[in-house]
Amino acid sequence: MEANAAFAKKFDFNFPLLCDTRRAVGLAYGACEKRDAAAAKRISYLIDAEGKIEKAYPKVDPTKHPEEVLRDL
Repeated sequence: MEANAAFAKKFDFNFPLLCDTRRAVGLAYGACEKRDAAAAKRISYLIDAEGKIEKAYPKVDPTKHPEEVLRDL
């Protein structure tokens, strides 16, 4: 949790980062297959105002992903 907080502070995020220490969210969204996974996969979801998943991005390339999401908005 401390590493996530430091990362958010370093890059001046204006939103909190999720720290999924029990892998509950990662398991629910398919970012990891087991609770004891060393790390979660990079997966993004575009979620509408009602909470419905509009689009899934199962293989995120961090260098191109922001533009891809902005296109889909």
